[in-house]
Amino acid sequence: MSVLAAIQMSSGPDTDENLEVAAGLINKAAAGGATLAVLPENFSLMPIDDTSRIAESEIEGSGPVQDFLSAMAREHGLWLVGGTFPLRQESTKKIRACCMVYDQTGARVSRYDKLHLFDVDLENGESYRESDYIESGNQIVVTDTPVGRLGLSVCYDLRFPEVYRQLSQEGARILSIPSAFTAITGRAHWEILLRSRAIENQAYVIAPAQWGEHASGRRTYGDSMIVGPWGDILARRFSGIGVVFAEVDDNRLDGIRHHFPSLDHRHL
Repeated sequence: MSVLAAIQMSSGPDTDENLEVAAGLINKAAAGGATLAVLPENFSLMPIDDTSRIAESEIEGSGPVQDFLSAMAREHGLWLVGGTFPLRQESTKKIRACCMVYDQTGARVSRYDKLHLFDVDLENGESYRESDYIESGNQIVVTDTPVGRLGLSVCYDLRFPEVYRQLSQEGARILSIPSAFTAITGRAHWEILLRSRAIENQAYVIAPAQWGEHASGRRTYGDSMIVGPWGDILARRFSGIGVVFAEVDDNRLDGIRHHFPSLDHRHL
């Protein structure tokens, strides 16, 4: 059986420092036998001012974050999902919240851009407008990996089950959901949404998260989690930075889909 690793971080405004922390955690993931490791959303940058993401953004195929992801995957011989980092869009002067997947040789095999942007006003006074500086992606992405067919998504996508239904229709057996959930929404909805996506699609869910209070004053929820296809929580880390592991059991997943074939019973 293959091993998944979800990496929890508490990133700040210094990209070099964040990459140094990420390198240590990826090393732990590799030492724990991970075949595939997933970093959280905004792993390379949680700035004081969100507009500074534009100044720190990279162009596709070139930049220190992309070089880092490729080098880490190659050095440790594992597949690596790069949470999100800012990718420049010259046509709109905005960025994409980009998630890239690298294979064990360090080659980039796929790219997903966050579809749903977090434009909300919370009851505690927190306000977010990702669309002010992020351009939405326009397609879903599923990619073949040694641990199974992997469906990519990011954070706020979690609230849109149609995304995961389409991923499952395209063969996804594992759903990747790197996130930076707010503390208030995480307490209310994080676990139930993750388990629902796993149950509905009879798939593994790997959800690494940001945790703690960041330089901007924003608080993220943490609780990085790996969920099985029956909705059971296989591993979780509530707080602090670190790595959690779980095995992917193909026989179990196939058994659930065979004995409880809800995916074959869809009428819409």
